[in-house]
Amino acid sequence: MLDLSSLIPALIAVAIILLVSFPIHEFSHALAADRLGDRTARYMGRLSLDPRVHFDPLGGGLLVLSALVGGIFIGWAKPTPVNPNNLEGGHRGEAMVAAAGPLSNLVMAALVAIAVRIIAGLNLLDPFTSSLDRTVYLVISDLVLINVFLFIFNLLPIPPLDGYKVLLGLVSPRTAWQIRQYERYGLLLILLILFLGPNIIGPIGAHIYNFLVGPDAYYRFA
Repeated sequence: MLDLSSLIPALIAVAIILLVSFPIHEFSHALAADRLGDRTARYMGRLSLDPRVHFDPLGGGLLVLSALVGGIFIGWAKPTPVNPNNLEGGHRGEAMVAAAGPLSNLVMAALVAIAVRIIAGLNLLDPFTSSLDRTVYLVISDLVLINVFLFIFNLLPIPPLDGYKVLLGLVSPRTAWQIRQYERYGLLLILLILFLGPNIIGPIGAHIYNFLVGPDAYYRFA
């Protein structure tokens, strides 16, 4: 049976992710590419914080589904178009553009975690006694949690995730060519992550989340 007291805050947080975090993630890709010389995203209207231009039905739907199922949060927005040939720095530039999105999720998680620390430290909300306080507190803490998971998931070195492009940009051209031979297994690996995610991503996400919110916070992970 679903626990509505935890599910509703999670779904509210997911809505905020779709309207704020995903657009910032893709905008970060677009801005990094634009600063490195590639105007593709700008010309296609993707250098924007408008959530409508970044929404991907499959990735957004998976994020909602993962919130309903529980465990970990996985999803994505519409990939930002980038022409690597226009980027300064070649493969290194492509790696920087790819890393900009996940890093924006980590920055957002850290910023929201400051609010969680303040609320916990000053006892501004009591999630154990008031249903409204609990809902507000869980929404804020879930924003930290989801952004942490999106940071980890997107940095996995699996095609077509951002982490794969970061990996290719950090290794030698010969090694990158050898790695590309395994791109056809990307979808299979992502499916494995979806099934094994709670055991692989879960513990990492829990440690990062608990580190960000601090010792005085009401933990989502014991």
